[in-house]
Amino acid sequence: MRRRTASFKRILSGILVLAGIFAVFLFLRSAFSSSSDEVREVVDEFYSYEKEGDFANSWALFHSSMKKKFSKGNYIQDRAHVFMNHFGVETFSYTIGELEELKDWKMSKTGPSLKNVYKAPVTQTYKGKYGNFDLKQEVFVTEEKGKWTILWDYNQ
Repeated sequence: MRRRTASFKRILSGILVLAGIFAVFLFLRSAFSSSSDEVREVVDEFYSYEKEGDFANSWALFHSSMKKKFSKGNYIQDRAHVFMNHFGVETFSYTIGELEELKDWKMSKTGPSLKNVYKAPVTQTYKGKYGNFDLKQEVFVTEEKGKWTILWDYNQ
């Protein structure tokens, strides 16, 4: 009887250890994947607005450093003019590639160093009066004031 109880305790202990390891794995997985899921969502939201020609809402997703580069009015006017009028397209499709987490990144050589930045390669596919073409751009995302925001690379 004593031997049976000891075996049962070992089995129960083993199950509890495995359950604990599994719980830690699930916690770590959700902690790391939730940020990348949110990043992917904001990039998708940005390009959904761009695709619809809703440049005011896409501009609103910019990081404050980007908003300093473009006033809202100029951005709306330029994006509509260049992409829709010059290219002769009404809309485009896009794909978001594999996200890469960067520990340290600068928008420009003289800009501040940003932590917790994600790089997302985006390919926009246009079909217009000048034929079909792809525009590839790396988009950067970081958190500012509790919200994920969009940046572009100006390092040359």
